[in-house]
Amino acid sequence: MNTLGTDAEILLAEPRGFCAGVDRAIEIVERALDKFGAPIYVRHEIVHNTFVVNDLKAKGAIFIEDLSDVPPDATLIFSAHGVSKAVQDEAIARGFQVFDATCPLVTKVHVEVAKLHKEGYEFIMIGHKGHPEVEGTMGQLDSGIHLVEDVADVARVQPAQTEKLALVTQTTLSMDDAADIATAVKARFPKVREPKQQDICYATQNRQDAIKVMSPQVDVVIVVGSPTSSNSNRLREVAQKLGTESYMVDHADELQAAWFEGRSRVGLTAGASAPDVLVQAVIARLRELGAVSVRKMDGVVETIKFPLPKGLKRDAL
Repeated sequence: MNTLGTDAEILLAEPRGFCAGVDRAIEIVERALDKFGAPIYVRHEIVHNTFVVNDLKAKGAIFIEDLSDVPPDATLIFSAHGVSKAVQDEAIARGFQVFDATCPLVTKVHVEVAKLHKEGYEFIMIGHKGHPEVEGTMGQLDSGIHLVEDVADVARVQPAQTEKLALVTQTTLSMDDAADIATAVKARFPKVREPKQQDICYATQNRQDAIKVMSPQVDVVIVVGSPTSSNSNRLREVAQKLGTESYMVDHADELQAAWFEGRSRVGLTAGASAPDVLVQAVIARLRELGAVSVRKMDGVVETIKFPLPKGLKRDAL
């Protein structure tokens, strides 16, 4: 029995799904497995998606949080979120063969922090406490980097000095929330140095822009993404803030028929770590519930591709 309304349509956000940093990170693990054989050790989930992680586990990747769980002489890969200096130093000291799958846009933030730290700067970081990207960026320094999660935190932060203060941001935040917090930081610390280019990554921005265009045109929004995925959570929040009912699912089995009762237009997108096979499974389930057509919206075409590390490039295999 159809749950969706008559002539129900699925609107596909564009762009959606994998970004260049995620593509690169997964390819690094797959190539390492091809070249060196299983097992390959990966510190933290390579990207925050259950399907991707389980697929790589089946191919021979072992995901760990503590480097003491990695045997001597093993091949180790750092996840796309980046790691602290302490983790980098420990990996070198233990003699692992390391390939760094940190997204180049996160590495850009790390490089900026290191450069400005040498010039005497302290930092205010906008981000979510406990997220591995935040831990990696804050872990570039021993001290002098202060985390703010919301506007209220800005009033509480106490840098040792305010003459040399710089702002950095987790790359996968809501653009609007980050802008509000940045405005509060600038109001309290007028001399704060902002990044030359905003730290929010192009893929996060493009997917949020697409949701903003799509949300007013649909009755309900479905975001495909895992609960641990920051950018996927932000997509659902952006739609919700625009007044459109929105849900996030890890896979099609989580869809509930009640969400679509009498609805005629369903908006569908996916976080930057969610593969297209999951989107196609959601489309198939929505067709079972009565969707009769799928329309891809116009949007930014992403052509960015990041190079692989030395030793894993095509000619190195």
